[in-house]
Amino acid sequence: MPNPDALDLARFLPYRLSVLSNTISQRIASDYEQRFGLSVNQWRAMAILGRHDGLAARDVAARAAMDKVAVSRAVAALLEKGLLRREPAQEDKRESRLFLTSSGRYIHDQIVPLALNHEQQLLERLSPEERQWLTRILDVLQAPPPSRD
Repeated sequence: MPNPDALDLARFLPYRLSVLSNTISQRIASDYEQRFGLSVNQWRAMAILGRHDGLAARDVAARAAMDKVAVSRAVAALLEKGLLRREPAQEDKRESRLFLTSSGRYIHDQIVPLALNHEQQLLERLSPEERQWLTRILDVLQAPPPSRD
């Protein structure tokens, strides 16, 4: 059994990826919070619905790899702010679908260039070759692991 004291968080990949993600998200989130009064989770829900209007909240959670409770809170806040609307699903009236309102779409369309600008600034630190490698590495790490049959 591995020695639990051997875990060096500074070199542990899952920890480093989590810290990197949180650091980048918080930098961007401060813009969303100051300009639009949105949390990271609220913006993530809006970003997903901006591309895929009409999803159920569980589908938003799955696409964002977010906790269902966090999505539920974000959706409730966005509904209260008038940035989302909820409609019964055509195929099953017990289920509801989420849509950006015109105000939600307007804010979404204001944030997208900010988000892309943040991404560009981050990627400018890398050479073109490093960007290609980063994309490849992320694709490999995000792919489902091969089965161990």
